[in-house]
Amino acid sequence: MDGGRRLLNVTDRALRIFMAFLVLVFVLYPFIAVFLKALLKEGSFGFSEFLFIKEELYLLKNSLKSSFLTASISTIFAISLSLMTFFISKRQRSFLMFVLLLTMVSPPFIGSLTYIQLFGRNGFITKTILGLSINPYGMWGVVSVQTLGFTSATAMLLITYLDSFDGTMIEAARSLGAKTSSILVDIVLPLIRPAILVSFLLNFIRAMADFTSPMIIGGAFNTLATEGYLSIIAKGNSPRASAISLVLFLPSIVVFIIYSYYYKQQQRASKNLRRVSSRMEKSGLYYVLAFLAGFFILWLLIQYLAVFSAAITDRYQGKTFFTLQNIKDARPHIRDSFVRSIGYSLIGALVSSLLALVLSYYAFIRNFKYMKVIDFIANMPYIVPGTFFGLGYIFAFNKEPLKLTGTALIVILNLIFRQLPMSIRTVQTSMGQIEEETMASAKDLGAHNLYILKDLVFPLSASGLFLAFTNGFISSMTTVGSIIFLVYPSRKLATLVLFDLVNSGKYKVASVLSVFIILICLGTSLVSYAVYRRGHVSRS
Repeated sequence: MDGGRRLLNVTDRALRIFMAFLVLVFVLYPFIAVFLKALLKEGSFGFSEFLFIKEELYLLKNSLKSSFLTASISTIFAISLSLMTFFISKRQRSFLMFVLLLTMVSPPFIGSLTYIQLFGRNGFITKTILGLSINPYGMWGVVSVQTLGFTSATAMLLITYLDSFDGTMIEAARSLGAKTSSILVDIVLPLIRPAILVSFLLNFIRAMADFTSPMIIGGAFNTLATEGYLSIIAKGNSPRASAISLVLFLPSIVVFIIYSYYYKQQQRASKNLRRVSSRMEKSGLYYVLAFLAGFFILWLLIQYLAVFSAAITDRYQGKTFFTLQNIKDARPHIRDSFVRSIGYSLIGALVSSLLALVLSYYAFIRNFKYMKVIDFIANMPYIVPGTFFGLGYIFAFNKEPLKLTGTALIVILNLIFRQLPMSIRTVQTSMGQIEEETMASAKDLGAHNLYILKDLVFPLSASGLFLAFTNGFISSMTTVGSIIFLVYPSRKLATLVLFDLVNSGKYKVASVLSVFIILICLGTSLVSYAVYRRGHVSRS
């Protein structure tokens, strides 16, 4: 073996070890730190911090009740939206996907902001149109806002799942005279039952972990997530916050395992399927689906119309007028926070995409068993509450030799490894399109594994990398939970400034910041989609 080949082998092994080191230190170690903080007291293990469950059982009941309602309602709407793709044209589908995308590129508490503006004591609908003065705060307000925020992602997941099916099953049923309702009930719904289950569980966990919606519009309705946030922000009780995060974390792991199982099933099932047009006759259940889907889309559009309108209007003596004052008032809040957010998000998205490429190469293509374990650990942040991951970074990196608290680096690292799971899934989907014969040919010609990664896998995974970068950028721009404990007051990111504005009642200025965030993320998404389509068409 010559010196060059030996150097490549050493570099290859060092790269694998380095990837494993990064994941163990910046993913697994913070997880362990939260466990130790919750379970260790004065050097010995104990469960005293978990006594709050018995003493404040109402918090758990509130969380379970509201999360179950949110998961149920949002899943019903998502099923309706996804099944509507069987009845609409390509142009209508593009419009539907665009509307759903709006939620994906918005700050997580924009629903709370518009809910107050529309249905608050001085809301446009309740006060201006209906002349009512009602209390909008409470559990149903939380459920409404969470449903509006979670449905779009769930619908897109179900649409992706439906797209993986062989349309010939539906065509065969139609040719045998089956009615629309029968096809949906007897064929489609049973086929997507695993995806529906996963969607429900994902929404349930997201609702359990959401502290912003109950904080803003919950009023006297408190949940475990809000108590966990207040435990460290208002009370400085980090062991209690850790215990609450741990309670929220345990069901998340169960959901993650179920999700991973069905995700792999779907990946295998979607290979080599022949997809055909499967438009159905508009009859039977179609009208129920159309009503639910139409209601949700209208609800969503009203929300965004309210945000954009609030950003450039004001009211005086019962009259609404156009103004740029809101934008002027927002300037001090935009200047530094947006530059910081964009910079951090760009770095986080770029690094997480490249890490996902290398990790997926070793776990997915090279099939190293221990790298599959590392891949599993790297995917864990996908499902855990953001506050759990943020607390883990505080506890893990607040002392030497890895003292990072108070620095920009700890925020960027958190963004990188928080977004890594989605980047991995996007890149692995792209890698799945690389033919095994191509890889075998490169090896037969004597190409080293590192050159295969650089000259073959990297170019052929370019579209997946670009999408991973875009998703990572958008997620980083709109994240709150995982970084809220890591950022110093003088170095806040845009979403945290927005969160403070909403909490302090400055809804007009908050609307301006929301619009800026939406436009930045939406512009990035549209550019990404255009580049992806151009690359896809050129390869075809």
